[in-house]
Amino acid sequence: MTQEVFQFLADLKENNHKDWFTENKPTYQKHHQTVKELFTQIQDELNKTDQIEGHKIYRIYRDVRFSKDKTPYKTWFSGYFSRLKPALRGGYYFHLEDGKCMIGGGFYAPNKDDLKRIRDEFTFGDQEIRGIIEDPTFKKYFGTLEGDGVKTAPKGYDKNDPAIELIRKKQFYAMRFFSNEEVLKDNFVEEVVKTFIALRPFFDYMSNVLTTDLNGESII
Repeated sequence: MTQEVFQFLADLKENNHKDWFTENKPTYQKHHQTVKELFTQIQDELNKTDQIEGHKIYRIYRDVRFSKDKTPYKTWFSGYFSRLKPALRGGYYFHLEDGKCMIGGGFYAPNKDDLKRIRDEFTFGDQEIRGIIEDPTFKKYFGTLEGDGVKTAPKGYDKNDPAIELIRKKQFYAMRFFSNEEVLKDNFVEEVVKTFIALRPFFDYMSNVLTTDLNGESII
């Protein structure tokens, strides 16, 4: 990574309109290529210890149809790495923005069947998931498990369940933030991979949950 990437994103934030972007599109394409190479490097490193199906870099063009914010361009580069389905679940997220860089991953919008299966597992027993998210390595990199949830108990679940704070969640993810200076260090890719590996116990737990029933029998 280079400081020029951050400078371009900062300039785009100040000039978020079509004329400026069209004039500076060659610069955008140059930095987009840098990000593509970074994603490829990270995927190659991840594949040494995981099975990555592929990666995707999101388009810089915003969908403004239903947004009050009509600025046409995102002011960041972002994308994700997919694990090999159906046995492996979870996706690694990467977000590069001037002054707001972050990586992590999890389950941001599980479908209703997956959400119910996860909640049922927590009701059945929450010792394993608590051991994972309270592990010193997880806490070192991410602090805590994030995700929006309902205010009380979801329908069909006991509000007095010992695992209710987990059962309430509708999302399950963890993030680590980086400064620009940290991103520009020579060991940044190494730190990214170490951070993603710190998510692996969580991903492997969720993979096991989402590919089995409550009796532990495979459903794939």
